[in-house]
Amino acid sequence: MITAVGVVVPARDEQDLIEPCLRALRQALWRLPTRVERAVCVVADRCADDTAARARSVFGDWATGRVVVTDRPRTIGEVRDLGVHAVRAELAGHAASEILLLNTDADTRVASGWAREHLRRVERGAHAVTGPAELAGPFPGSPHAARRYHAVVSGGVNVYGANLGVRADAFDTVGGFGVCRTGEDHDLWRRLGEAGFRCRVEPAAVVRTSARLDGRAPDGLASLLRSTLREEPVA
Repeated sequence: MITAVGVVVPARDEQDLIEPCLRALRQALWRLPTRVERAVCVVADRCADDTAARARSVFGDWATGRVVVTDRPRTIGEVRDLGVHAVRAELAGHAASEILLLNTDADTRVASGWAREHLRRVERGAHAVTGPAELAGPFPGSPHAARRYHAVVSGGVNVYGANLGVRADAFDTVGGFGVCRTGEDHDLWRRLGEAGFRCRVEPAAVVRTSARLDGRAPDGLASLLRSTLREEPVA
Protein backbone atom coordinates (compact mmCIF):
# COMPACT_ATOMS: atom_id res chain seq x y z
CA MET A 1 0.00 0.00 0.00
CA ILE A 2 1.17 3.52 -0.80
CA THR A 3 1.44 5.57 2.38
CA ALA A 4 3.27 8.64 1.03
CA VAL A 5 3.39 10.74 -2.13
CA GLY A 6 6.26 13.05 -3.04
CA VAL A 7 6.01 15.50 -5.93
CA VAL A 8 8.96 17.05 -7.77
CA VAL A 9 8.63 20.27 -9.80
CA PRO A 10 11.75 21.52 -11.62
CA ALA A 11 11.60 25.22 -12.47
CA ARG A 12 13.86 27.55 -14.45
CA ASP A 13 12.71 31.21 -14.52
CA GLU A 14 9.04 30.33 -14.10
CA GLN A 15 7.89 33.19 -11.85
CA ASP A 16 4.75 33.75 -13.94
CA LEU A 17 3.65 30.11 -13.95
CA ILE A 18 4.85 28.54 -10.70
CA GLU A 19 1.99 29.91 -8.60
CA PRO A 20 -0.89 28.45 -10.66
CA CYS A 21 1.12 25.24 -10.95
CA LEU A 22 1.42 24.85 -7.17
CA ARG A 23 -2.15 25.89 -6.46
CA ALA A 24 -3.43 23.20 -8.83
CA LEU A 25 -1.04 20.70 -7.30
CA ARG A 26 -2.25 21.49 -3.80
CA GLN A 27 -5.87 20.90 -4.86
CA ALA A 28 -4.90 17.53 -6.32
CA LEU A 29 -3.02 16.46 -3.19
CA TRP A 30 -5.97 17.40 -0.98
CA ARG A 31 -7.98 14.74 -2.80
CA LEU A 32 -5.69 11.92 -1.72
CA PRO A 33 -6.81 9.67 1.14
CA THR A 34 -6.05 11.16 4.56
CA ARG A 35 -3.77 8.20 5.36
CA VAL A 36 -1.30 9.38 2.68
CA GLU A 37 1.49 11.72 3.77
CA ARG A 38 2.50 14.33 1.15
CA ALA A 39 5.60 16.32 0.30
CA VAL A 40 6.40 18.69 -2.57
CA CYS A 41 9.73 20.07 -3.75
CA VAL A 42 10.24 22.87 -6.25
CA VAL A 43 13.79 22.77 -7.57
CA ALA A 44 14.65 26.34 -8.61
CA ASP A 45 17.34 25.60 -11.16
CA ARG A 46 19.65 28.58 -11.85
CA CYS A 47 16.75 31.02 -11.78
CA ALA A 48 17.39 34.69 -12.50
CA ASP A 49 13.88 35.74 -11.47
CA ASP A 50 11.54 35.39 -8.46
CA THR A 51 10.56 31.75 -9.02
CA ALA A 52 11.86 30.57 -5.63
CA ALA A 53 10.25 33.42 -3.68
CA ARG A 54 6.89 32.96 -5.38
CA ALA A 55 6.97 29.22 -4.73
CA ARG A 56 7.67 29.87 -1.06
CA SER A 57 4.79 32.34 -0.90
CA VAL A 58 2.36 29.73 -2.25
CA PHE A 59 3.61 27.11 0.18
CA GLY A 60 3.08 29.54 3.08
CA ASP A 61 2.31 27.36 6.09
CA TRP A 62 2.23 24.22 3.95
CA ALA A 63 4.75 22.37 6.09
CA THR A 64 5.62 19.73 3.50
CA GLY A 65 6.31 22.24 0.71
CA ARG A 66 10.01 22.83 0.12
CA VAL A 67 12.04 24.96 -2.30
CA VAL A 68 15.56 23.83 -3.18
CA VAL A 69 17.72 26.41 -4.96
CA THR A 70 20.59 25.22 -7.12
CA ASP A 71 22.98 27.56 -8.93
CA ARG A 72 25.43 25.12 -10.49
CA PRO A 73 24.89 23.52 -13.89
CA ARG A 74 22.98 20.24 -13.70
CA THR A 75 21.25 18.14 -16.33
CA ILE A 76 17.46 17.87 -16.11
CA GLY A 77 17.90 14.30 -14.87
CA GLU A 78 20.09 15.53 -12.02
CA VAL A 79 17.63 18.34 -11.22
CA ARG A 80 14.77 15.87 -10.90
CA ASP A 81 16.92 13.53 -8.79
CA LEU A 82 17.73 16.46 -6.49
CA GLY A 83 14.00 17.03 -5.99
CA VAL A 84 13.41 13.33 -5.36
CA HIS A 85 16.11 13.35 -2.68
CA ALA A 86 14.42 16.33 -1.00
CA VAL A 87 10.91 14.87 -0.89
CA ARG A 88 12.21 11.53 0.34
CA ALA A 89 13.97 13.30 3.20
CA GLU A 90 10.54 14.65 4.18
CA LEU A 91 9.04 11.15 3.88
CA ALA A 92 11.86 9.31 5.64
CA GLY A 93 9.53 7.22 7.81
CA HIS A 94 8.13 5.33 4.82
CA ALA A 95 9.59 2.31 3.02
CA ALA A 96 10.53 2.81 -0.63
CA SER A 97 7.79 0.38 -1.71
CA GLU A 98 5.25 2.63 0.05
CA ILE A 99 6.28 5.90 -1.63
CA LEU A 100 4.89 7.16 -4.93
CA LEU A 101 7.14 9.71 -6.61
CA LEU A 102 5.24 12.09 -8.89
CA ASN A 103 6.77 14.49 -11.38
CA THR A 104 5.30 17.50 -13.09
CA ASP A 105 6.62 20.79 -14.56
CA ALA A 106 6.34 24.42 -13.52
CA ASP A 107 4.48 25.40 -16.72
CA THR A 108 1.86 22.71 -16.07
CA ARG A 109 -1.37 22.53 -14.12
CA VAL A 110 -2.45 19.10 -12.94
CA ALA A 111 -6.13 18.11 -12.89
CA SER A 112 -7.81 17.89 -9.50
CA GLY A 113 -7.90 14.10 -9.70
CA TRP A 114 -4.34 13.72 -11.02
CA ALA A 115 -2.56 12.45 -7.90
CA ARG A 116 -5.51 10.25 -6.96
CA GLU A 117 -5.54 8.57 -10.40
CA HIS A 118 -1.80 7.89 -10.24
CA LEU A 119 -2.25 6.42 -6.78
CA ARG A 120 -5.11 4.18 -7.85
CA ARG A 121 -3.16 2.79 -10.79
CA VAL A 122 -0.09 2.07 -8.66
CA GLU A 123 -2.19 0.40 -5.98
CA ARG A 124 -3.59 -1.84 -8.74
CA GLY A 125 -0.07 -3.11 -9.44
CA ALA A 126 1.71 -0.60 -11.70
CA HIS A 127 5.25 0.45 -10.86
CA ALA A 128 5.23 3.49 -13.18
CA VAL A 129 2.38 5.55 -14.60
CA THR A 130 2.12 8.28 -17.21
CA GLY A 131 -0.89 10.12 -18.57
CA PRO A 132 -1.96 12.71 -21.14
CA ALA A 133 -0.45 16.18 -21.37
CA GLU A 134 -3.01 18.44 -22.99
CA LEU A 135 -2.12 21.91 -24.27
CA ALA A 136 -3.33 24.69 -21.98
CA GLY A 137 -3.81 27.12 -24.87
CA PRO A 138 -4.63 27.10 -28.57
CA PHE A 139 -2.32 25.14 -30.83
CA PRO A 140 0.31 27.65 -32.07
CA GLY A 141 0.06 26.83 -35.75
CA SER A 142 -2.13 25.97 -38.71
CA PRO A 143 -4.79 23.21 -38.78
CA HIS A 144 -2.35 21.11 -40.83
CA ALA A 145 0.34 21.44 -38.14
CA ALA A 146 -2.23 20.69 -35.44
CA ARG A 147 -3.21 17.47 -37.22
CA ARG A 148 0.43 16.43 -37.41
CA TYR A 149 0.93 17.13 -33.72
CA HIS A 150 -2.16 15.17 -32.66
CA ALA A 151 -1.13 12.25 -34.89
CA VAL A 152 2.21 12.11 -33.10
CA VAL A 153 0.85 12.30 -29.55
CA SER A 154 -1.99 9.86 -30.20
CA GLY A 155 0.28 7.16 -31.59
CA GLY A 156 1.88 4.76 -29.12
CA VAL A 157 2.87 5.60 -25.55
CA ASN A 158 3.88 9.19 -24.88
CA VAL A 159 5.81 9.77 -21.67
CA TYR A 160 6.01 13.25 -20.17
CA GLY A 161 8.11 14.49 -17.28
CA ALA A 162 5.13 16.76 -16.63
CA ASN A 163 3.01 13.69 -15.88
CA LEU A 164 5.01 10.78 -14.51
CA GLY A 165 4.69 8.64 -11.40
CA VAL A 166 7.10 5.93 -10.23
CA ARG A 167 7.12 3.79 -7.12
CA ALA A 168 10.27 4.64 -5.20
CA ASP A 169 11.61 1.08 -4.95
CA ALA A 170 11.42 0.70 -8.75
CA PHE A 171 13.02 4.13 -9.15
CA ASP A 172 15.90 3.08 -6.92
CA THR A 173 16.44 -0.23 -8.70
CA VAL A 174 17.10 1.44 -12.08
CA GLY A 175 19.20 4.27 -10.63
CA GLY A 176 16.75 7.17 -10.78
CA PHE A 177 16.87 9.72 -13.57
CA GLY A 178 20.65 10.01 -13.55
CA VAL A 179 22.86 12.31 -15.60
CA CYS A 180 20.49 12.84 -18.51
CA ARG A 181 20.61 16.09 -20.49
CA THR A 182 17.31 15.58 -22.29
CA GLY A 183 14.56 12.98 -22.57
CA GLU A 184 14.99 11.93 -18.95
CA ASP A 185 11.34 10.86 -18.80
CA HIS A 186 11.61 8.51 -21.80
CA ASP A 187 14.95 7.18 -20.59
CA LEU A 188 13.63 6.31 -17.13
CA TRP A 189 10.48 4.71 -18.60
CA ARG A 190 12.60 2.59 -20.97
CA ARG A 191 14.92 1.39 -18.21
CA LEU A 192 11.98 0.53 -15.97
CA GLY A 193 10.42 -1.55 -18.73
CA GLU A 194 13.71 -3.30 -19.51
CA ALA A 195 14.07 -4.18 -15.82
CA GLY A 196 10.67 -5.89 -15.87
CA PHE A 197 8.64 -3.27 -14.02
CA ARG A 198 5.01 -2.72 -14.97
CA CYS A 199 4.71 0.61 -16.81
CA ARG A 200 1.16 1.74 -17.52
CA VAL A 201 -0.73 4.64 -19.11
CA GLU A 202 -3.61 6.13 -17.11
CA PRO A 203 -5.85 8.27 -19.39
CA ALA A 204 -7.65 9.77 -16.38
CA ALA A 205 -4.44 11.27 -14.93
CA VAL A 206 -4.47 14.47 -16.98
CA VAL A 207 -2.29 17.57 -16.93
CA ARG A 208 -2.55 20.76 -18.96
CA THR A 209 0.77 22.21 -20.05
CA SER A 210 1.98 25.35 -21.79
CA ALA A 211 1.77 25.55 -25.59
CA ARG A 212 4.80 27.83 -25.72
CA LEU A 213 7.48 27.27 -28.35
CA ASP A 214 10.45 28.29 -26.18
CA GLY A 215 10.39 25.53 -23.58
CA ARG A 216 13.16 25.09 -21.03
CA ALA A 217 13.94 21.43 -21.78
CA PRO A 218 15.92 20.54 -24.91
CA ASP A 219 13.91 18.21 -27.17
CA GLY A 220 10.84 18.57 -24.95
CA LEU A 221 7.24 19.37 -25.84
CA ALA A 222 8.15 22.82 -27.19
CA SER A 223 10.61 21.17 -29.57
CA LEU A 224 7.87 18.82 -30.81
CA LEU A 225 5.54 21.78 -31.37
CA ARG A 226 8.23 23.62 -33.34
CA SER A 227 8.87 20.55 -35.49
CA THR A 228 5.24 20.38 -36.56
CA LEU A 229 5.36 24.03 -37.57
CA ARG A 230 8.50 23.52 -39.66
CA GLU A 231 6.76 20.87 -41.73
CA GLU A 232 3.97 23.02 -43.12
CA PRO A 233 2.98 22.06 -46.70
CA VAL A 234 4.44 24.15 -49.50
CA ALA A 235 1.76 26.26 -51.23
